[in-house]
Amino acid sequence: MNCSKTPDFVLVGLSQGPEHRQLLFGLFLALYLLSLLGNLLLLLAIGADARLHTPMYFFLSQLSLVDLCFTSTTAPKMLEDLWTSSGSISFPGCLAQLYFFATFADMDSLLLTVMAIDRYAAICHPLHYSLLMTPCRCGLLVGGSWGVAHFVSLVHILSLCQLYFYTNQEIHHFFCDFGPLFQLSCSDTHLSEVLMMVLTGLLGLGPLLCIISSYAHIFHAVARVPSANGKKKALATCSSHLSVVILFYSTVFASYLKPPSTSHSMGALVAAVMYTLVTPTLNPFIYSLRHKDVKSSLKSVLGLEGS
Repeated sequence: MNCSKTPDFVLVGLSQGPEHRQLLFGLFLALYLLSLLGNLLLLLAIGADARLHTPMYFFLSQLSLVDLCFTSTTAPKMLEDLWTSSGSISFPGCLAQLYFFATFADMDSLLLTVMAIDRYAAICHPLHYSLLMTPCRCGLLVGGSWGVAHFVSLVHILSLCQLYFYTNQEIHHFFCDFGPLFQLSCSDTHLSEVLMMVLTGLLGLGPLLCIISSYAHIFHAVARVPSANGKKKALATCSSHLSVVILFYSTVFASYLKPPSTSHSMGALVAAVMYTLVTPTLNPFIYSLRHKDVKSSLKSVLGLEGS
């Protein structure tokens, strides 16, 4: 087989018979539009309501923005492939998709960590909260997260650019991901894979450990609250974030913590769909259903104040 640094690939992850493609196209189009609508409405509600101009909702608006970009990285190409049955993608297009996919995935992880730190500061240090989470520090936390995510993704892409790949190969996925590309490489990928594992560990397990540590302190602080009503009120501010964290990491682990032999299975593809499309679609609805201020702002934006 010929090897090249700029091969063409074919994405075949969701290719089925014509009747299945039409059904999947309609389902994923509906999910994608719902994701766009939910996240855009949440961004609009937070921006329009002065009551929501707080650190918690500032971070939430950034999460909605990232989820908008995240779904738009994979869903349009997936829908195009289902509609045209083509699946072809150039190497530069594959790298571009992978770069933005990695950036927004890392941003999701980092933002959930920042939001856990915010909840820790609010519950464990309520008297110093306004001093700890100043607008400047909030901006630095988000800006630093964007910088780290972009840098790590760029390192990944530069390492892939040094490899040669078999030409005209099929990728058994619906978007370009590191694992399938490494399998199609005719170069020694050991260093690139080690680099990916190290960086993924730092931006995957590191934030997760930080979130677990934050919630350990939060639960310890809540346990010392004397009244049951006070405990319920304190935990209510964390329930939405904790739900999103569990949903995010459970789908990520289902997508990536699997044996290589199952990477092409339908179960692995379903897990990837959950991670890339379903979870970002559910996030805004989880927050809007659990926060009265968000629901009130959404009603105002939609002109439903009297309902």
